[in-house]
Amino acid sequence: MEAIVKTAFNLPGQQSHYVGKVRDVYAIEGDYLVMVVSDRISAFDVVLPKGIPFKGQVLNQIAAKFLDATSDILPNWKIAVPDPMVTVGHKCEPYKVEMVIRGYLSGHAWREYKAGKRTICGVAMPEGMVENQRFPEPIITPTTKADEGHDEDISKEEIIAQGLVSREEYEQLEAYTRAIFQRGTEIAAKMGLILVDTKYEFGKKNGQIYLMDEIHTPDSSRYFYAEGYEERLAKGEKQKQLSKEFVREWLMANGFQGQEGQQVPEMTPEIVESITDRYIELYENITGEKFVKAEGENIEERIEKNATECLATL
Repeated sequence: MEAIVKTAFNLPGQQSHYVGKVRDVYAIEGDYLVMVVSDRISAFDVVLPKGIPFKGQVLNQIAAKFLDATSDILPNWKIAVPDPMVTVGHKCEPYKVEMVIRGYLSGHAWREYKAGKRTICGVAMPEGMVENQRFPEPIITPTTKADEGHDEDISKEEIIAQGLVSREEYEQLEAYTRAIFQRGTEIAAKMGLILVDTKYEFGKKNGQIYLMDEIHTPDSSRYFYAEGYEERLAKGEKQKQLSKEFVREWLMANGFQGQEGQQVPEMTPEIVESITDRYIELYENITGEKFVKAEGENIEERIEKNATECLATL
């Protein structure tokens, strides 16, 4: 199967074309965005040399499903999904922070905790916790949105003091973040999963706050399998994860962590196919639905045609 790792469309009303790590974003006449979720894959802030067939479709369709499932909490940017790899939506002015919410002591928070820190982003963490233990209440640990390089941890008070977001609006973002995370947690539980942590991006259009970008995908979120969670926690064993972690683990096992001088290991056809299979498994576990592969010929033509037809209706 062909993987789509690059697009260069000229869509009606197109004003700009931004290439992110995974997404190609086309700004249309100031009001709309066409977001193409490519098959590129990144880890350790590095885009890997080969694309993963169907990965873009998996991420786009999971995000669309969760945007629909949370649209009663606040408006979101999605208008339509005219193609399995495309979302067309409102262009918003993004807030300069990402709202990270953590229900469990995992990942970056655990690394900070293990190093002896008991606060993260100005939020206190209880003493005596172990890796992957549930917090008494989910904690919000925002980051700056870096144009280049890594996002940095930042506290609520620093965000307000620096004028990145007003106090009133920041507290509204916090309330939305908790409500969306609670909804995601409930949906995950029905699938036998635990939503461990995730991040949300928000923006404004015409004075209204919108939820933007993707939500609750395995690229932006960490999931554990609920079955066996307590037993593994009690024994100090690693949790069974449903996330992109398996790609990072493969890279680390082959001597790559994105550091200078390190080479990305060879991505053989077998490795690429195995990653595709894992993403499809992720889709089916998260949504509870069978994944239907989109037609695989002339994908770029299909995407451009579908996006163009959608724009004509706006």
